[in-house]
This record gives sequence, structure tokens and C-alpha cells, in this order.
Amino acid sequence: MTLGIPLTGGAAAPAKVLSVVELRKQYGATVAVDGISFEVGRNEIVGLLGPNGAGKTTTINMVLGVLEPSSGSIHIEGVDLAKRRTQALSYTNFAAVYAPLPGNLTVRQNLRVFGMFYGVKRLAERIEALLVQFELQRFRDVKCGVLSSGEQTRVALAKALLNQPQLLLLDEPTASLDPATARDIRARIREFSAQGSSGVLWTSHNMQEVEEVCDRVLFVSRGKVLVEGNPRTLPHEHGKATLEELFVTVAREPLSLGKA
Repeated sequence: MTLGIPLTGGAAAPAKVLSVVELRKQYGATVAVDGISFEVGRNEIVGLLGPNGAGKTTTINMVLGVLEPSSGSIHIEGVDLAKRRTQALSYTNFAAVYAPLPGNLTVRQNLRVFGMFYGVKRLAERIEALLVQFELQRFRDVKCGVLSSGEQTRVALAKALLNQPQLLLLDEPTASLDPATARDIRARIREFSAQGSSGVLWTSHNMQEVEEVCDRVLFVSRGKVLVEGNPRTLPHEHGKATLEELFVTVAREPLSLGKA
């Protein structure tokens, strides 16, 4: 089973799928994101980690063009989001448990509507392929609102792959799923990242999952990136036994870490 990720044609593709430089978001006197910089490479899954309120979702919303940065730059496939928004966003897609698809539409209707939004060519064929890939054939005419959490997550991922994005953003994609369903979702995302030339930006509070899935992680606190590296070796580099212990330190004692 393959997910059919297209290769970039024409001119040589940029080395990185996503490049974020000195990104900042401020609401009055409150600084939500404070000058963070990072990249997502091709065939790479990058974990954006940190406690609630650290600035993760705000960062993702700026990359998605939902929020306008106070300063800094975002380039997707080498395209400046601020200057060529439509082109930059055409390379992306997104899934999150807090952003369910319209429950009054069937699975097929949802995929058709979002496929039209993204201008997907040969849409009917693409929908059929995704229904097979995510084992959703028997739910094609079922309203999304009555599906289980795992089924809704599979539909959300099918929607997120409709336009075969170069940058896939996932905010807590396996939250509230049972272990078997979460394992299946992780496997599908790893498969996606291994093919073609796409990259994934992933947020999660499940450190065991992060260690299993992510190639690299960024720990964010108070809008800043504190430490980053390989999730399997990073804890020991900072004197911690596990990734979860490092997460707790970032959440409770960020000043004890500083910049790596």
C-alpha cells in the first residue's frame, strides 16, 4: 500500500520543506511565540514538543496561514508565505483532533468538498484511492459525526493527504485513540514520510510515541526553542533518563536547560 506522494518537478527543490526564521507572535503585552527558528527536511518527521501554552499550536497556525506573524519569516518549498500565500499553502495540509470534519457530511462528501478546496485533479479517483488506503470503503456514505474516534482520525488523515502535501502538519493526531488504532495511525504517517520528498511537523504529549516516530524533536517553552535533537539521545545529553523526564523539566524548570 502506497500513498502516492509526487516528486517535485522542474527546478531543483529546496533542501528543506519548511524553513521558519525568527518567528514571533505577540498579543499586546503577551508574547506567544518569541523568535523561534527551525526547519523540516525531506522525509523527516519533526516533533514540536512542550507543555500547554508553550506556543506550539500558535506556531502551527502561523505556518498554516491562520495567524499572521508579528515578525519573522516562513518558507514552504522555498516559497515565502507572506508574499505568495496561496502558492505556499498549496503545498501543505493539516489534521488535528480538535478540528474534526463536518459531522453532518458523509466521509465521501467531506473528501469531495475539501478536495475541491485544494483543487485536486481527478478527484473521484483520488478519493477512491484514499478510501482503500485508510480502509474506509464501508464508511463512504456514513456521516462523520457518528464515526468512532479512530474512524474519524482515519478520515481526517485521508483529508490531509488529498492534495499530496509536501508539508503535513499534525497536532496531537493520536490523542484519545486506543493503543491499536494509534499504532496504525503512526505506521501510516511513517509510511507517508518515507516516500517522495515530503516532511511532517508533529505535536504530541506522548513521549513514547514521539521517540518511536520522530527523527528530530524541538522542545518549546514560553515561545522559545530550548533544546533540540534526536529524541533517542537528547535526554542523556541533558542528564535525563527519558524523554518524558526531559519534557517535565522543560515544563517545570525551563531555565535549568537553556540553549543546547
